[in-house]
Amino acid sequence: MATTNQLLLLDADDTLWENNIYFEQAVDEFLDFLAHSSMGPGEVRAVLDEIERANLLVHGYGAASFSRSLHDCYHRLAERPITDHDLLRVLGFGERILHQDIELIAGVAETIETLAARHRLVLLTKGHAEEQRLKVDRSGLADRFERAVIVPEKDAAVYRTVATELNADPDRTWMVGNSPKSDINPALEAGLNAVFVPHDRTWGLERQDLRPEAGPGRLLTVERFSDLLHHF
Repeated sequence: MATTNQLLLLDADDTLWENNIYFEQAVDEFLDFLAHSSMGPGEVRAVLDEIERANLLVHGYGAASFSRSLHDCYHRLAERPITDHDLLRVLGFGERILHQDIELIAGVAETIETLAARHRLVLLTKGHAEEQRLKVDRSGLADRFERAVIVPEKDAAVYRTVATELNADPDRTWMVGNSPKSDINPALEAGLNAVFVPHDRTWGLERQDLRPEAGPGRLLTVERFSDLLHHF
């Protein structure tokens, strides 16, 4: 077990609680509603991914941005006359995500309870600020964290800034998350350590090859969140 008083930066969506499964359900509903006559699900998903990438640059992450992407995709691919009723239904597939109950991933509550007695815990999540704050508040975990930091994007510059603001010692600071793109590779690039907690439903746009050579820090991979207790 590592010594106590490490600083653990913890991702939220799909690390502490389920998130992407609800977006996938919305996409499945959208595909069924679109019912394209010649494009298969994979082809429609590729168009949606392209639209999401563009919208992320302007509107950021979250259910509202995702709903806009579904709306734009429907406008591009619909083979029948587009009605206001249809557009409202398409928007509803995404907007319903805002009202999903928070479902903690197995072992998270107990693990956080133990880790909070041993280390500094800071929640570091990206997305729409109000949407993410509501999730944190509804999770029942908020009081276990020293603070919750919500940023529009996670890159190496953000990790350096957060580490400075927290007066973090890079050798004793770990980013814990499920996304190679947002949690692991940029944290390593910023000179921190990282713990990869795989999730089999991680969003496709968050997938990358792990790059342990990105920085001088250590990279640890665990099978499940509760395995953190073997190391911290």
